[in-house]
Amino acid sequence: MRKALVLLLASAALAACATNRMSDDARLALYSAHAGAPVNDIRYNNPIGWEKIDDDHLLLTMRPSEAYLLRISGPCLDWAAGTPTIIVSNNLNRLSAKFDRISVPGNPASCRIEEIRPVDVAAVRDARDAMAAG
Repeated sequence: MRKALVLLLASAALAACATNRMSDDARLALYSAHAGAPVNDIRYNNPIGWEKIDDDHLLLTMRPSEAYLLRISGPCLDWAAGTPTIIVSNNLNRLSAKFDRISVPGNPASCRIEEIRPVDVAAVRDARDAMAAG
């Protein structure tokens, strides 16, 4: 299983070389391969960044070595209103699956956070380095 995933990621990386950017599917496969089991909630205090993976997933980076793969309940990450900014609801500095929501300023729709999975950031970096070297 692990070898098949590595081959899938490697072929996705080679395909991405033509555009110099990994596809949404390849990035989701990379983060999913290095994500742990879902957790109910996480500490949420001033994240340093986030990355939209596709309409249903985003990577929330809390610190350089701490990131979470979030699965959200639908396509609410629409930048038609302007700058890609997100608003994350949270309660007492805790972000909870099945409760908190993600929204974009200017868009009345919001998405519920369905799942939160911790990501092994070092393993993702190693996999990216291996793909770039290969």
